[in-house]
Amino acid sequence: MPSGTPSARDPRSHAHPALRWSHWNLLLLVPLLMLITPVFNSDEPRVLGFPFFYWYQFLWVPIGVICVAIVYAKTKHITGPVDRDAPKDGRR
Repeated sequence: MPSGTPSARDPRSHAHPALRWSHWNLLLLVPLLMLITPVFNSDEPRVLGFPFFYWYQFLWVPIGVICVAIVYAKTKHITGPVDRDAPKDGRR
């Protein structure tokens, strides 16, 4: 066997069938920006009587939903790696 070819028993040669990668997945990091505490650690400005601390966090809920929806729409056509050890008839 050539030295650069992974063997059939090499665990690195078999990726989990559910794992998929796309650059669109990086968009899932955007909602994590709301966790930067110094950004929302204040009382002002108030919106409808709610302190900034609360309405800022609520604002991120639809932003997170939109990010997840975009990533899903852009990556749903990507198939994961094929599990070469799985039986051909679909049974495990």
